[in-house]
Amino acid sequence: MSYPKTNHLMARGAAFLGSEYAILCGAMSWVSERNLVAAISNAGGFGVIACGAMTPELLDAEIAATKTLTTKPFGVNLITMHPQLFELIEVCGRHNVGHVALAGGIPPKGSVEALKAAGAKVLVFAPTLALAKKLLRGEAGADALVIEGSEAGGHIGPVATSVLAQEMLPALADEYLVFVAGGIGRGEAMAGYLEMGAAGVQLGTRFACATESIAHPDFKKAFFRANARDAVASVQLDPRLPVIPVRALKNKGTEEFTQKQREVGLLLDQGSVDMMEAQLRIEHFWAGALRRAVIDGDIENGSLMAGQSVGMVTEEEPVAAIIDTLLAESEAALTRR
Repeated sequence: MSYPKTNHLMARGAAFLGSEYAILCGAMSWVSERNLVAAISNAGGFGVIACGAMTPELLDAEIAATKTLTTKPFGVNLITMHPQLFELIEVCGRHNVGHVALAGGIPPKGSVEALKAAGAKVLVFAPTLALAKKLLRGEAGADALVIEGSEAGGHIGPVATSVLAQEMLPALADEYLVFVAGGIGRGEAMAGYLEMGAAGVQLGTRFACATESIAHPDFKKAFFRANARDAVASVQLDPRLPVIPVRALKNKGTEEFTQKQREVGLLLDQGSVDMMEAQLRIEHFWAGALRRAVIDGDIENGSLMAGQSVGMVTEEEPVAAIIDTLLAESEAALTRR
């Protein structure tokens, strides 16, 4: 199939990524690994390895394994607060990884420069226009921006994708490459953002249950059963105990997390624990929870990170079929204009 109108609007993004289509896969820890990443790149999209909490040795092995499954370009997503960030950057450099996304916060001093020195193009995330401009400008500026709205799965900001796009694309898209993410489940939405000036889009939830995804069958079934309102953001009950909002499917674990915050807040009031201990207890609650859900299939106690587009994920499909559907929907929408 050919998608001339969609390809035309995606041309800048596709040229930047080196892929056929400017469709990035969101980095989902435990899900965005060699099999899914390679499948997305082989189908003409752009797969991205989710490094998450991996050690440099594990990332090294994951990149090498992905290279055995695809000869197409793929990227790596690194978390800015990783204690070994600069070692991970070195690993990407050794493997000549062409694109690295720095997620989870403002890139630390020297990280963008280190990646560029290693020959990688750098993608960053920014929740506001002012920060986006700061991160993109100058010699030490990133090469591209991803704007991700609160509809996305996992760690989220407070503003909806549609609002971010309206605010940031007119101000940035002529001069910079901007990819839009969060809540995109169909090609018509993709077409809309491309028409507004986006260089491409990023989808995570739509690919999480692909045939090639190694996620546990019970994890996938939870997605198929869910609708948009089941994907809820975690709530912070106590201002003393910071909780970064995470969007995931409601389950026993999310209910118990709310209860845990109440318990720890009470212990803090009673003086039974100090502030550091209290914050550690909150942080440790979800430790390993994502792995428990994705790999072990514990869908009651694990973390089922999902975006609000989860209601559009109704069956297991090959990655190539998902990408073809998105492109066909986009092309049909643009042809009707």
